[in-house]
Amino acid sequence: MSKMYYLAYGSNLNKRQMRMRCPHSKAIGGFLLKGYELIFKYYLTVEKKEGAQVPVGIWEITPEDEKCLDYYEGYPTHYRKEYIPIVVDGKEESGLIYIMNDIRGVMAPTGIYMDVCMEGYKDFNFNLDYLTDAFLKSI
Repeated sequence: MSKMYYLAYGSNLNKRQMRMRCPHSKAIGGFLLKGYELIFKYYLTVEKKEGAQVPVGIWEITPEDEKCLDYYEGYPTHYRKEYIPIVVDGKEESGLIYIMNDIRGVMAPTGIYMDVCMEGYKDFNFNLDYLTDAFLKSI
């Protein structure tokens, strides 16, 4: 099986959820993605913004996992795929990230979605302020 890297910033940081969605996936770390801002458009997305940063989790996934993510992310209608250069174990790689297409404006999430995202942030030991700030901008 070939592997690739997937960058998660929302509910797919949640390790319990990812075990169900992508059973072959493996969490391998995280970093701050510079030049992007976290935004709620009911679901989370990222948008380019100078000076901003977003914590992202790096998952090692298989092609089967990618097909599952395509389904869950509503690719290509709801989210599109982009590839961002990342460094894993000192080696330059490419990381797949899903970014929402412009289909709706800023909107607050449901409580259930927010809880799943918060659990994911805790799974990766990310600062919850990023998520809270995005939420406050959505209400």
